[in-house]
Amino acid sequence: MKTVSEVAAWLEGFAPSRLAESWDNVGLLMGDPDGPAGRVMTCLTVTDETAGEAVEERADLVVSHHPVLFRGEKRIRADLPGTSPVWKLAKAGIAVASPHTAFDSTAGGINDGLCRRFGLVEVAPIRPAAGPATFKVVAFTPASDRDAVLAAAFAAGAGRIGAYEECSFAIPGQGTFFGTEGTDPAVGRKGRRETVEELRLEMICPGARLAATLAAIRSHHSYEEPAIDVYPLHDERPHGGSGRIGRLEEVRGLEDFAAAVSRALGHIPVHVAGDPAKLVRRVAVACGAADEFLGDAARAGADVLVTGEARFHRAIEAEALGMGLILAGHYGTERPAVEDLAVQLALAFPELIVWPSRRERDPLRLVQTR
Repeated sequence: MKTVSEVAAWLEGFAPSRLAESWDNVGLLMGDPDGPAGRVMTCLTVTDETAGEAVEERADLVVSHHPVLFRGEKRIRADLPGTSPVWKLAKAGIAVASPHTAFDSTAGGINDGLCRRFGLVEVAPIRPAAGPATFKVVAFTPASDRDAVLAAAFAAGAGRIGAYEECSFAIPGQGTFFGTEGTDPAVGRKGRRETVEELRLEMICPGARLAATLAAIRSHHSYEEPAIDVYPLHDERPHGGSGRIGRLEEVRGLEDFAAAVSRALGHIPVHVAGDPAKLVRRVAVACGAADEFLGDAARAGADVLVTGEARFHRAIEAEALGMGLILAGHYGTERPAVEDLAVQLALAFPELIVWPSRRERDPLRLVQTR
């Protein structure tokens, strides 16, 4: 049976914690990493209702978008509203993991899912995340050192490109050196310029493994002073980032687009600020409580920002900027992704029973009068 740590590792691979906001609390937050994870429930928030469902359905792991123990609770008691759901899960031995803002921002995460539902194309992060540092390491070696140097570098973590390992490239050439007094050349003699046949060995190396790779090359190289070059690389692969901005394939009016947002999210009510006649082409998206993206969206040339909730004065600011602002609810913009995540987990781990909480609901409702 799969373990809690294996599911948590998959979540980390899908939504890396480096994408989370600095104030966030993500990852495996509670439970035994070595415990079984045969039954997994996803939810937006751990509440008395969702915790009760997890206990009754004998879940081993709850993947909650919003973290538990977010504010550093000092007491976890069954009689305190803020911690009673946590106590309920802990008492039943149920682990809790949360991807939160990493899930918001990762490629294929919540904001990307919203863009897909809204029919946006040419989607990119509003605030791009930097990818992990990557370098090209170039070592000049005699042919006789090739296998030993490559094996050592690969063992240290170099030479990985995507799903491929032990990747390298070799170019033959000639190197020169002049060994001064006090040197002991492995080939040739000191006191004169030597020309030797060498190989230029190239390999990719992640920044986290660079020091180990350089040490491994030097320890398996026959030269006293190996010539090694290190070049930083620009990684063009998508690494996610905060918020999204994309383009509608056809221009729409603000109110027409707001109605489309409502339909895309299950015919939920939405609030709209801005000129009803405004034409919308470029759309910024930020799930949950993300009205602080309004300025970023304006600078990126967006005609409208779609988010979950906003302060009153942010709506006034949107009008002053000549932008539209569509508020589709915190629950409305994030709950669909929790359901999608259950599907993704079930595909990644076919042997597990995975489901999105069936009892979870939006705590806010509209009351209409006649």
